[in-house]
Amino acid sequence: MIQGYNDLLAEVLIPPDVLQRRIAELGAEISRDYAGENLLLICILKGGVMFLTDLVRHITIPVEFDFMAVSSYDIGVRKSSGQVRIEMDLNISLADRHVILVEDIVDTGHTIAAVLELLETRRPKSLKVCSLLDKSERREVVVPIHYRGFVIPNKYVFGYGLDLDEYWRNLPFIGVAKTD
Repeated sequence: MIQGYNDLLAEVLIPPDVLQRRIAELGAEISRDYAGENLLLICILKGGVMFLTDLVRHITIPVEFDFMAVSSYDIGVRKSSGQVRIEMDLNISLADRHVILVEDIVDTGHTIAAVLELLETRRPKSLKVCSLLDKSERREVVVPIHYRGFVIPNKYVFGYGLDLDEYWRNLPFIGVAKTD
């Protein structure tokens, strides 16, 4: 039987109203920066979906979006394996397009760096990163984050798209998992 999230939650790190306010600010910033342009957003599944859906509601210019599934974690293990796997690739060409990669969290930087390297080979006009969460103190690889929601401490977080052993992505807040 699956535990209720309250049994797993140490604290609410970012409450729903603070999340939504910052996402609206990011949407407005992206809209200003790309005014007069068409924009392609690439969402990294599964964690980025909630962020993407709320973010696009605040972008006031034409956008398309597509999805990639990328993994460096093994189910049931709260640590990256270090091996980046593309599990589902894009359906849209990036050639000569303004592209923003939408990510739930940048941690060590290995996954996002590998994805950026792959996407650069597809010749986008521009390629930037928008991450809801930045766990910068864990960074091992320098990656540019052009649009950043929140810098967070080195704690295991879940909710609002981020899973805890594939569950609790549906929570409207970012919570910190209890440590055993």
